[in-house]
Amino acid sequence: MDLGIRGRRALVCAASRGLGRGCAEALAGAGVELVINARGAEALAETARALEAAHGVPVTPVAADITSEAGRAEVLDAAGAVDILVTNAGGPPPGAWTDWGRDDFLRAFDANMLAPIALMQALVPGMIDRGWGRVVNVTSGSVKAPIPVLGLSNTARTGLTGFVAGMARQVAGKGVIVNNLLPGIHDTDRATALDGGVAEREGIDLAEARRRREATIPAGRYGTPAEFGAMCAFLCSQHAGFIVGQNILLDGGAINATI
Repeated sequence: MDLGIRGRRALVCAASRGLGRGCAEALAGAGVELVINARGAEALAETARALEAAHGVPVTPVAADITSEAGRAEVLDAAGAVDILVTNAGGPPPGAWTDWGRDDFLRAFDANMLAPIALMQALVPGMIDRGWGRVVNVTSGSVKAPIPVLGLSNTARTGLTGFVAGMARQVAGKGVIVNNLLPGIHDTDRATALDGGVAEREGIDLAEARRRREATIPAGRYGTPAEFGAMCAFLCSQHAGFIVGQNILLDGGAINATI
């Protein structure tokens, strides 16, 4: 399928690895020029080189902390006018509800709620002026089914979801389509870290921790960044203009819900 976005320009956050890189790969494959961001300069530069070599599109890496005002300013200056925005940031650490204080919540809000909102506020007005835009926020399946040990993530990402629910419907008539993409467990460093925590708590090896988690997923496996990226690219395509303010779950059937 031709996604109809060849020649568009996108900003993809947390794009050096994992789900962000999967999104960047899929957009590059569709002919989209990229500005990619992550904190690690070396890994980001390597990702940019690989994407350019594989897909023949210009890729500009900007190593900066997107959760800080200074980092966002640097990224936005390099990005300029973009047609597509993919927001993404690593999730906060797991723990018990008694573990977290005000500063822990503020860090989670900055990374997983306030940074995406700030990026949308900076870039969506230009999309409106040009009459076309796409925003995909990478959130989490936990906004549909909260995960007890991920209380910080549950809280911050649900706040972002509430913001998007109203904002997306205000800009859709102006050609800008905003949706959220909700990953379940995918084969990324984040999943490995979470599995490592389970292995340590339960006194089992990492492979066994993964096997047990895979057994809870009807698909019987973890998702791949490529699968996730393909859905992201579709939501950024010309074909997604009637999908507004939705929360698209990619979790292999792990969350058992009718709606």
